Amino acid sequence: MDIPVNVKREDEFYYREAAKLISNTVNTYADLFKGRKSDKEVLYMAMIDIALRYEKEKGNNDTSEYDDILQRLTSEIEECL
Repeated sequence: MDIPVNVKREDEFYYREAAKLISNTVNTYADLFKGRKSDKEVLYMAMIDIALRYEKEKGNNDTSEYDDILQRLTSEIEECL
């Protein structure tokens, strides 16, 4: 389904890539479960798949450990100065 949207020019690439990801994921599940699952179930499976990828990626980008180290180093440097 094509859905017209107005987006900032700098975000257009990301919207196009997101649309490709959604289409590819839905099509993969639709092919796997053709005739066995409803369209709604296929969409839910695709949403869960994409959300899981997002959550895993978000976990990989957790910088709290590095933030703590930087704070300690900054404190030590300030004490020396």
